[in-house]
Amino acid sequence: MNWLVTGGAGYIGAHIVRALGDAGIPSVVIDDLSTGHEAFVPAHVPFVRGSILDDALLAQTFADHSITGVIHVAGFKYAGVSVQRPLHTYRQNVSGTLALLAAMDAAGVDRMVFSSSAAVYGTPDTDLVTERTPTTPQSPYGETKLIGEWLLRDHETATGLRHTSLRYFNVVGSGDPAIYDTSPHNLFPLVFDGLVAGRTPRINGADYPTPDGTNVRDYIHVADLALAHVAAARRLDAGLPVEPAYNLGSGDGVSVKEIMSVVAEVTDIPFTPEIASRRAGDPARIVADGALAARDLDWRMRHSLRDMVESAWAARAAHR
Repeated sequence: MNWLVTGGAGYIGAHIVRALGDAGIPSVVIDDLSTGHEAFVPAHVPFVRGSILDDALLAQTFADHSITGVIHVAGFKYAGVSVQRPLHTYRQNVSGTLALLAAMDAAGVDRMVFSSSAAVYGTPDTDLVTERTPTTPQSPYGETKLIGEWLLRDHETATGLRHTSLRYFNVVGSGDPAIYDTSPHNLFPLVFDGLVAGRTPRINGADYPTPDGTNVRDYIHVADLALAHVAAARRLDAGLPVEPAYNLGSGDGVSVKEIMSVVAEVTDIPFTPEIASRRAGDPARIVADGALAARDLDWRMRHSLRDMVESAWAARAAHR
């Protein structure tokens, strides 16, 4: 009974692989290393290097490793860049998911946990997002994640596929110093890299209707996120009911200014953020209601904001 983790050499996928191992659930990783790192994969975990768009490789992987379920994390994850590269985004995220579902069908594998995103909501007109909030994605990335959810829904109707989609909000931190966020687009790496290079971090807008005037967003620790995947896999293995989608968010949120303050304390690099004008379309506050995930997936915030910053900074420092 092996769970295949696509994208398991990436920042999020590698944390999921470790969480599965800690829970006694064996896994196999497939990753093309376009953004992942083979060093992130534990030595005892079988690693297949290649793309989920490679039908023959997928078929061989399912045959060689007795796969019984899939946690599908692989994909092109940069919402902003997806606007400039829509075809690439659709190929990686939609065609990749289609290829994976076809390989699962051929191998008789009937359970999937899908890595979705808060991007399916676009810019919601409510400051507390539930799973019933309308999905109005505003980037090709968000669109591909919503299409992925539709593909699972329709494949369930046709084949009985058991599945759930986990809609991540802002994933930060590190659960293992061997793994760190290497994205050139995410907030924590951008701020850390800027500070190390002597640049002053910038806040886009300080006149929002929030307690300190800066945007409020929902940040979750990557180790908590990984545990939710394990819980979802266990429910599917046990034949227990799951929702089509779960929000993974704090229900609270923190402001950009609060994050900058904690970063200055943790890094011991004092700075006063530069204040720039608002970015068009940025809402004042987006926070997720994680009640459904709390009910079914033991979802809860086990880490404080300081934990998130400290763990991310320590993991980055370990790789400098």
